[in-house]
Amino acid sequence: MKIGKKIMKWILIISLLPVAYIIISLLLSSITVNNTAGNENAAKIIFLNTNGVHLDIIIPIKDIDNLVLADIKHYPNERYLAFGWGDENFYINTPTWNDLTFNNAFKAMFLKSTTLLHVTRYQQKPSDWVEIKVNASELQSLNSYLLNTFKINKDGKKIILENQGYSSIDDFYKSKGSYSCFKTCNSWANDAFKVSGLKSCLWTPFDFGLLNKYE
Repeated sequence: MKIGKKIMKWILIISLLPVAYIIISLLLSSITVNNTAGNENAAKIIFLNTNGVHLDIIIPIKDIDNLVLADIKHYPNERYLAFGWGDENFYINTPTWNDLTFNNAFKAMFLKSTTLLHVTRYQQKPSDWVEIKVNASELQSLNSYLLNTFKINKDGKKIILENQGYSSIDDFYKSKGSYSCFKTCNSWANDAFKVSGLKSCLWTPFDFGLLNKYE
C-alpha cells in the first residue's frame, strides 16, 4: 500500500507540472518591464510577426548594423530581414506543423541542443506585422543582441547551413544558446526587447506574451 501511495503521489506531482508551468508562464507574461511612456525620439520602426506559435523580429535592412548584415544573404530588391531563433533539430525536421512529432518536440523542450537563427528576406511589408516605434539607442541595442546571437567560425564569419532554408527567401545560421521550455523562441525575442529597453514581459515562453504588449 505504501508503494502504491508513493506511485500515486508522484503521478499527481508529474501531472501537475504542466499546469504549474502554464500558470507561472501566464503570470510572468502579464508583468510588463520597460513600460515607459511614449518616446519622442522613436523615429525608427521595427516589427513583430507570428506564425501562430513562433515570433520573428523584423527590421528594415537600412536600419540593420553592418556587422549584423555581414555574411547574411540578401539582395538589393529586399527591404526587410526577419530574425527567429530556435532548436536546430526542430527547425530542420519540422518545416510545417504537419511534420511535428512528439520526439522532436520533447527533444527541443527538455534536452540540451544546438540552435539556429532563421533569417527570412522580404521585399514588401505584409499587413499583419505589428509595428513598433523605437529610438536610435533601442535599435542599436537590438542590433547588438542579434549580433551576439550568431555563432561564428574561426575566421569570424557567420555559419550558414547551405540549402537548408524552407524556400528561396530564407536561410539558417548557426547560433549560440540551447533551446528549452525555459528558453524558447519567444522568450529569446522577449529578451531581445527587454535588454534593448523596449516594453516586454518579465518572462514569456509564448508569442502572445510579447504581442499583447503592443496590440
